[in-house]
Amino acid sequence: MSAFAADWLNLLLRWAHLIAGIGWIGTSFYFIALDLSLERRAGAAPGVAGSAWQVHGGGFYHVEKYQVAPDALPSHLVWFRWEAYLTWLTGFALMVVQYYLNPGVWLIDPAVMALDAPQAIVISIASLAFGWFVYDGLCRSRAGDHPVLLAGLVFVLILAAAWAYTHVFSARSALVHVGALAGTIMAANVFAVIIPHQRKIVAALRAGVDPHPRHGAIGKQRSVHNTYLTLPVLVLMVSGHYPLLTGHPQAWLLVGLIVIGGASARHLLVRVEVGRPAGALAWAAPVIAACLVAALWMTTPAPRDAGSGAPAVDGARVLEIVHVHCTTCHAHEPASQVFRTPPANMVLETLEDLRRYAPLVRQNAVETHVMPLGNLSGMDEEERRLLGAWLSDPSP
Repeated sequence: MSAFAADWLNLLLRWAHLIAGIGWIGTSFYFIALDLSLERRAGAAPGVAGSAWQVHGGGFYHVEKYQVAPDALPSHLVWFRWEAYLTWLTGFALMVVQYYLNPGVWLIDPAVMALDAPQAIVISIASLAFGWFVYDGLCRSRAGDHPVLLAGLVFVLILAAAWAYTHVFSARSALVHVGALAGTIMAANVFAVIIPHQRKIVAALRAGVDPHPRHGAIGKQRSVHNTYLTLPVLVLMVSGHYPLLTGHPQAWLLVGLIVIGGASARHLLVRVEVGRPAGALAWAAPVIAACLVAALWMTTPAPRDAGSGAPAVDGARVLEIVHVHCTTCHAHEPASQVFRTPPANMVLETLEDLRRYAPLVRQNAVETHVMPLGNLSGMDEEERRLLGAWLSDPSP
């Protein structure tokens, strides 16, 4: 596939993924907030567990939720499922275009693990399926009857996956895979658990049988899990653009902070929206702040030793390093088959170019090993050290 076609396909799939994801996240957050806002009211119809009055867009809405289901179903039911399915399908298609078509560039880093393309792709796909089965097994086990214990085990699962991915794949793809795993769990919850249990309730009602309350309880459990995972997934899916996260040697620990902080933010946002007392939510803000401070501390670059007395690095040697490892992509006319134009419009053909983009070059190629992509050119530690030394004192 040409770089031109790949760029357009990537753009269109990314756009579709965002559209579907916005729809899914919106309905997920809305229904959890709706559930929390329900109140038992005098004179409610038989079987109604609670109702809520809401106002939006100049209109008033009265919504009722049944304990299990009404005695008789209406002729038409609105199902919320395609948002989830399309989000996953477009996301996986984007994985194929971004990572599987060019695994040597985006997916594999020989310095992390020496894999060939088929091995890397099989591990990627198999890990998503394996993660879902482990999660589903935890939910179906006795731990599923204890929400706090189950949440802890799911957190450990995600942390273990993050550690594994950072020891298998390139920095640019490892945390994206953690997000893809969580997104797969969320979509599979809808496809394999929530919708099937809803269908069982509908089938029982149409057969004149009282549906078992357990069907609704299981669906709600998985729906709650989905909303708590949503905000962390959003950060993880864009992490590839932020080397301070992906290039960190303990990136898997940063994932833990993202999950804790994001889940706490979700808890705060939803409950504030439905008017819960501020005192009951007082713990959430300090937890979010603590996660942010810890992440800032972990990712703060080490101070540079400007007074070491080391000899100045020759600019010609630095330019030689850059021409070997960087200008394949970062040139006015890239030689790489992956890019038609320099990524981020960053050209690194002269020392003046290097001075202009010094902070970005330092972050991507010196302080982290995010660049070169997949380290296809084999940039070694001595070359990174020389480049960093010159960037600290960009002599002629």
